[in-house]
Amino acid sequence: MKNLIPGLTRRWLPALVSGWLIMLPATAGVTGSAAPDFTLKSAGGENLKLSEYRGDVVLINFWASWCGPCRQEMPVLDELHSRYRSLGFTVLGVNVEEDSRKAREVLKDLQVGFPVLFDDHSTVSRLYDIVAMPSTVLVDRNGNIRYLHKGYQPGLEDVYLQQVRELIRE
Repeated sequence: MKNLIPGLTRRWLPALVSGWLIMLPATAGVTGSAAPDFTLKSAGGENLKLSEYRGDVVLINFWASWCGPCRQEMPVLDELHSRYRSLGFTVLGVNVEEDSRKAREVLKDLQVGFPVLFDDHSTVSRLYDIVAMPSTVLVDRNGNIRYLHKGYQPGLEDVYLQQVRELIRE
């Protein structure tokens, strides 16, 4: 497997091969701190900057085209985005691959309504210390990281729903 994020394959491939799903609760070292700002090119061609979403609740989802759970999770995220967008919530999908061609093919099939960004130099992935696919970060209206999920399995959408609702109400 091509190493898409430096050190990523070496750190999590054994878990993938053995069939583990990495799903951890938010960690104290990450949550509560300011979400690192970034600017990335979107699938639509424009540059999007995280800080432009200040005042909204933002779910940042790191994904790859070769990741089965990522593909399974994307329709769930699209539904959340559509349902809560009018209340100040958005999803930003961040593809972590060096070459975005396969990601663009996946997007043709899935046709999600949320912005998809391309982190082809792994800059943002390193900022957020991404070590599992998918990884999902929930950022509150003040720009602070509140929740971090590593991995995906069916049923996690209920947790996302609860956390998104909580952050929207704040």
